[in-house]
Amino acid sequence: MRLALFLLALTHAGVQAQPTFKVDVQMVHLLVNVKNPAGELAGSLDRDEFTIYDCGVKQEISVFERYTSRPLLVSLLVDISGSTAKDLRYEVVSITKFLNALFGEGNPKDLAALYSFNYQVTLNRSFTRRQKALEDDLKLLKAEGGTSLYDAIYLASEDLQGREGRRVIVVVTDGGDTTSNKKYREALEAAQRADALIYPIVVIPITNDAGRNIGGEHALETLASGTGGRIFAPNVGEQLDRAFSEILRDLRAQYMIGYYPRNLPKDAPRFHVVKVELKRKDLRAVTRTGYYGDSIR
Repeated sequence: MRLALFLLALTHAGVQAQPTFKVDVQMVHLLVNVKNPAGELAGSLDRDEFTIYDCGVKQEISVFERYTSRPLLVSLLVDISGSTAKDLRYEVVSITKFLNALFGEGNPKDLAALYSFNYQVTLNRSFTRRQKALEDDLKLLKAEGGTSLYDAIYLASEDLQGREGRRVIVVVTDGGDTTSNKKYREALEAAQRADALIYPIVVIPITNDAGRNIGGEHALETLASGTGGRIFAPNVGEQLDRAFSEILRDLRAQYMIGYYPRNLPKDAPRFHVVKVELKRKDLRAVTRTGYYGDSIR
């Protein structure tokens, strides 16, 4: 009412009121791991040791959390194509240990979901803390059919969008995609729009490169690096257990950095490239490569 009277008074005074519009710019969140040359985590840095660039423009950090305790949303994607039959039971054992560690420490609001995929994708259990239910679902998995890896990542990413927490996709597979309707680029974009880190665990079925899906492994590596995750290539047993432990260690030592994109060029591309620099040049920051500008508005 007061605004209307003010505008009316301006009009009577011969002043043409110019409407103003508030632009709601949403915060961009980055989950960052910092590592030294030996690959060890560095978790004691302060805000002023980080510099953020969005489309090449330096940004002001608005939120900074060291060892953030924000809850985890972990989507476990398990490959149950025919080629996994030999190792599936060992993978289930390692995943069970991972769930025990996930729920046994950290934020009591951490949740996990279970997907399985072969020629189709199945949501076996939506986000829950019911560990036994997840373990029972794992025991029922049977290996057969093709590998719809990209479909699984796409659907899991779609489900993560809009959920509160740190979004993570852990993919346990033995190779590349064979039967998806979605393409690699669609899977990557869906994960980036969901702000999800992808951690592929490629259980090596064959040590000889001639018998492995090197192209599929490379695609998984770029999915990981593009989202700020990390790829592993273990054998079953202790190496697989270690891969899950290292994923959890990364997640427990993350920095949460938030900023409001400012002063970006008018011709900024659809995908905003983000860069994190550190004062200490012996350290490197690991985070996603960027975000889609329309996904935060």
